[in-house]
Amino acid sequence: MSTYRAPLRDMQFVLRELAGIDEISKLPGCEDSADVLDSILEEAAAFAGGVLDPLNRSGDVEGCTWRDGSVTVPHGFKEAYKKFAEAGWIGLPVPEEYGGQGLPQLVLGPVLEMWNAANIGFANGPLLNQGAIEAIELTGSEQQKRRYIPNLVSGKWTGTMCLTEPQAGSDLAQVRSKAVPEDDHYRISGQKIFITFGEHDMSENIVHLVLARLPDAPEGTRGISMFIVPKFIVNDDGTLGERNDVYCSGIEHKLGINANPTCTLIYGEKGKGAIGYLVGEPNKGLENMFIMMNAARFSVGVQALGLADRAYQSALEYAKERVQGRDVNPMATDKSPKPIVEHPDVRRMLMSMKACIEAMRALALVTASSLDISTRHPDEKTRKEHRAFVELMIPIVKGWSTETAIDVCSTGLQVFGGMGYVEETGIAQQYRDVRITPIYEGTTGIQAMDLVGRKLIRDMGSTATVVIKQMKKFAGELEAEKDRNLSVIAAIFEQGVDVLADVSQWIGMNAMSDLNKAFACSVPYLKLWGVVAGGWQMARAAKIAAGHLTAKDGESDFYKAKLATARFYADHILSQAFWYRHQIKEGAADVMTLGAEQLDLDRKTLAASVT
Repeated sequence: MSTYRAPLRDMQFVLRELAGIDEISKLPGCEDSADVLDSILEEAAAFAGGVLDPLNRSGDVEGCTWRDGSVTVPHGFKEAYKKFAEAGWIGLPVPEEYGGQGLPQLVLGPVLEMWNAANIGFANGPLLNQGAIEAIELTGSEQQKRRYIPNLVSGKWTGTMCLTEPQAGSDLAQVRSKAVPEDDHYRISGQKIFITFGEHDMSENIVHLVLARLPDAPEGTRGISMFIVPKFIVNDDGTLGERNDVYCSGIEHKLGINANPTCTLIYGEKGKGAIGYLVGEPNKGLENMFIMMNAARFSVGVQALGLADRAYQSALEYAKERVQGRDVNPMATDKSPKPIVEHPDVRRMLMSMKACIEAMRALALVTASSLDISTRHPDEKTRKEHRAFVELMIPIVKGWSTETAIDVCSTGLQVFGGMGYVEETGIAQQYRDVRITPIYEGTTGIQAMDLVGRKLIRDMGSTATVVIKQMKKFAGELEAEKDRNLSVIAAIFEQGVDVLADVSQWIGMNAMSDLNKAFACSVPYLKLWGVVAGGWQMARAAKIAAGHLTAKDGESDFYKAKLATARFYADHILSQAFWYRHQIKEGAADVMTLGAEQLDLDRKTLAASVT
């Protein structure tokens, strides 16, 4: 079983040459980012490989244990979390006034990739904790910020977000949990399911951010408020008081991420309700919770990227070691058995994995860069432009990256052949773990409907048009390059951009008369965006790599590999844009052709004939 090694060189390339860490370092509060970048990446890589990776397999096998409302995490996790907190990793992006380091999202991105690649079961805890910190920081009162954030940053406490209920999965309009006012707080009652790290033994307190309805709340999503519900009540002096009326009634037994306790929480079962504190304005809870959800959606995209890279490393190592078959070239003089990495089809699979991973990483970190500009740049117009870009990209980073990561991990298992289906090799765990990523924090279908409904139709495609024009302009610049590889990449990329523009206009026009038709093709449309936007970043990388090779400024092997990988992406991945166009424009109407009863017609007809 392979050990995780962080892809530091490619991370540095993307951060410095594509995502613009030097420009981010000019933003207020980010002045030292470029200077500390390498040391942070190296320390994170050491922690991921030395502390988290050794617990990945054992945590998956052991899983979590529930007993009488308490949850015990796998052996070693509690100690690892203590080291994680003491090293200051929780506070990387948190303002210094709350005990954090105030670093930009761009620096957090690759670090998140490392945590999740090394041990996603562990990493899910800090991921949700980060979202809780951000939600309280942006919407909580000053008292709430001072009371909760420093302890969340230090690791003494952890945070969760509690949305889902048995009858209300993604449809949060059906949330039934109640919040009844009482003195300076509220009494919360109800049930929440699928709560990541909702109960565990790694910290002394757990701060739940809970969606619930006030007695006079309007129906639907406009009637939801957000509350802080701590596991232990926090006294005025900051010490912990009595146990709150929130208990874990069980943990889910899952396909993957077994080291991550996913809990069912009951509020108010033992009395008149758990004590909770309103965060922000009444009936604005979903709006506030979206702060956490958007941060989590970006992080899940990076999570999937990390798992995909882990699978690639595993497959590559195995392919180099596994000796099977001989050189099929009739002119070959050496007929001895060869490692399977020399087989053309295995090489194709590895190149496909590598190309997709590099495209996902580049797109995610470029989006993170814009996220920093959207919140820190002194010019409002610039902030607004980048905010629009981030809002367009978040569903793509989440949806396309997670769907692509499944393909990458599946391909990695295929490289192993029959051994990949055996748990001991490790690749099966990566395949199981990655499968949740296109489901939680909003399924791919939800991301796609958000992309089509809110990001394309509602704003009349204005942001999409701006980004497509930027890509078109770059395609023209790339065409002027003399390098043969760049010319081929430019031609395929420009055609992909044209397809994206054509399909975007088609969806916009058809949505006016038939919204179902637009939504029927929304997932292929999201994947088209991912393929083309990923191709954009790979084309940029190719141009930069070619420039370095021309200048002969060192690291020729790295830049040759980057150029070759970008060419492969254009030929094998970006070229899929034409297929997506047909699927969307010609196939959207097919989706709703059969009625619900007709979907089961074959079995019903057979049953009738038998009787």
